[in-house]
Amino acid sequence: MSHVDLTSETPLSFRERHASRIRQLRLYAHMFCGSFSSMFGLTLVVLFLILAAIGPSIVPYPQDTTGAVNMEARLLPPGAEHWFGTDEMGADIFSRVIVGARTSLWIGIVITGLGALVGVPLGIIAGYKGGWVRACIMRVTELFLAVPGLALALAIVASLGPGLTNCMIALAIVWWPGYVRLVEAKTLAVKEELFVESARSIGAKTPWILWHHILPNCMSPIIVKMSMDMGMAILSAAGLGFIGLGAPPPAPEWGAMVSVARSYMPDWWWYSFFPGAAIFLTVLGFNLLGDGLRDILDPRSRER
Repeated sequence: MSHVDLTSETPLSFRERHASRIRQLRLYAHMFCGSFSSMFGLTLVVLFLILAAIGPSIVPYPQDTTGAVNMEARLLPPGAEHWFGTDEMGADIFSRVIVGARTSLWIGIVITGLGALVGVPLGIIAGYKGGWVRACIMRVTELFLAVPGLALALAIVASLGPGLTNCMIALAIVWWPGYVRLVEAKTLAVKEELFVESARSIGAKTPWILWHHILPNCMSPIIVKMSMDMGMAILSAAGLGFIGLGAPPPAPEWGAMVSVARSYMPDWWWYSFFPGAAIFLTVLGFNLLGDGLRDILDPRSRER
């Protein structure tokens, strides 16, 4: 009987794994840069992040973002002194839009982060454990998904009271079920893979398997969803701000600015146009970026 040498195939060295990873990243970068829409989305997102980071320090009228009143400059059209014009209180709209980017970024990070923080562990547990554990988690998830998210968020904000913090809490409460459904489906597929079965056969504990095998293989769809959810979270928060349940005045929040500006349409069009354009471009950027990441991280999406 011939003897099979099990040591003939040695694992890749660290240098080989590093080189393979570099080649894969280069391939991803080449694919991403080859898509105009993905690069356009990345440009919009980077611009948004830069404005959120340094915007408050470069605006020409920082006092206008904290409620300053200058009735002599009331409702001036866009010009050299006020690039985006002024509002009904004489505040510079350009300054308020730029500072509002930081508020929108904070909203998106908190809502998306909390949604993933709750939904991802529940999805992994539901998919890996199965049985009554999965049934309980998925029934609660489906109960939340049965109610329109914005309607449920409105009810929660109405009970907690208007305000930016309550708005983010309400949206985070309705945001996690989407992560549960996504991660649970991915976990059901991954847990049947051979490497997971091998880890079980050598006595690996469940927490170790979940952390080292299940979660890393779920990261691709999670990253794609989070990139898209950033824009949708900003849009949802702007919707709550539009109906007066978001940041209270004089906070420079885009949805609240559009809400006030609608009373001055169409004569003073710039008042609502520029905050609305900021919402549109930000959401568009995150959606295009998410589409580009999905094309890279999910090869099956390129086949459809």
